[in-house]
Amino acid sequence: MPRWSDYTTGQRIKILRGTAIRQTDLAAMTGLALVTIQQAEQDKRLTLQTLLKIADALGVDTSVILGQQAPRRAMEQKDRAMMRALSRSVHDTAAGILPDDAEAVPLEELAAITHRTWDLYWSGRYAEAGAIAAPFITSAAARLREQPVGEQAAAWGVLSDAYRLAGYVANLMGGRDLAYAAIGQAQIAAQRAADDMRQALVASGRAWVYLRDARLSEALALAEKSAVDIEPRFSRATKEELVAYGSHVNFAAVVASRLGDKDRAADYLSQSHATGARMGAEHRAHGTLFGPVSATTQAVGINVALGQTGKALTLIDSLHDEHLRALSGAARNRYAMDKAMAQADAKMWDASLDTLERALLEAPEWGRHQALPSVIMQKVGRASTARLRRVSELIGVAATGESHSFMPATEKTAL
Repeated sequence: MPRWSDYTTGQRIKILRGTAIRQTDLAAMTGLALVTIQQAEQDKRLTLQTLLKIADALGVDTSVILGQQAPRRAMEQKDRAMMRALSRSVHDTAAGILPDDAEAVPLEELAAITHRTWDLYWSGRYAEAGAIAAPFITSAAARLREQPVGEQAAAWGVLSDAYRLAGYVANLMGGRDLAYAAIGQAQIAAQRAADDMRQALVASGRAWVYLRDARLSEALALAEKSAVDIEPRFSRATKEELVAYGSHVNFAAVVASRLGDKDRAADYLSQSHATGARMGAEHRAHGTLFGPVSATTQAVGINVALGQTGKALTLIDSLHDEHLRALSGAARNRYAMDKAMAQADAKMWDASLDTLERALLEAPEWGRHQALPSVIMQKVGRASTARLRRVSELIGVAATGESHSFMPATEKTAL
């Protein structure tokens, strides 16, 4: 497949427009004449003003249209537009810039928005979560501005939550610079709120950004510190404290497994299981869900990463549908990917593709933003041809396991 820079500027506009946006739609979105759009896509005429308007309408930087930077493979136009709005909200509020009509929403309403947005995020509806996070940040910043001096701690706390949400969405969507910026603002806000728990949660979020940026040693050090900072006394710990601690030690185990440190990963897994057992059931707090099922499903992925396929399959056998129903949608989907990976490592080709196909059909929106499906396809070499083709169509890779280019399937048909 050609590289992104091999296409002409007009072809890149057409690819980014995709089949969902017609030329007439793009003309309406930009306020330009239809003939101007047609000339741009035919490489006949593209002024700077036209370039800027098209880039804004399609939700990309001008460098993407000019071929200097490739778009993220799984990102559709609505995702790009959401990320641009989120970026503006993070950077503008950090600079103290608020729209004239910014509404200072009451703290109780902002808390409700926090819960709703985390619910969207953990159900795998990342674009929706990001779309809410942008105005959420603006409203939280406006609320902070209206709070009397000496009564701002709660508002700083909510603003920290809003920035952390933005950082999580950006990190998952591949916007690493925005993720760093948002998590940095979340840290400042948590410190202003003088909230130790929020500071630990933000530190764990930064560790996740480090992990996806391949800064593994720094990620592990920060994850370990976050877990230690909030470790409760089990004899008197609340469910909320146990959720925070359990999810932190679980993440520390994940990072240790990526470094190949079996002993450290096993130690944190032991603490995770002990915390889950103490809780007895899944519980939601601080924008996450944790309990005994979460501990076990995370252990599957950790053992897969460590190459301990037998242990992973044993844990899979202990989990049944009634257990998995207690998890969030995103956690169930992630577990399905880890299960499919374990089955692929065990050369259970057809079973692996069955698991993968079922997860992608149940959560296609979630699957668009995941890298594991393509990795699993590359591992599966001897499954039935029909099954390979079905799954390859869902994730946009060749049936041989060789990945296509950066373009999602919907954009390939636009050429």
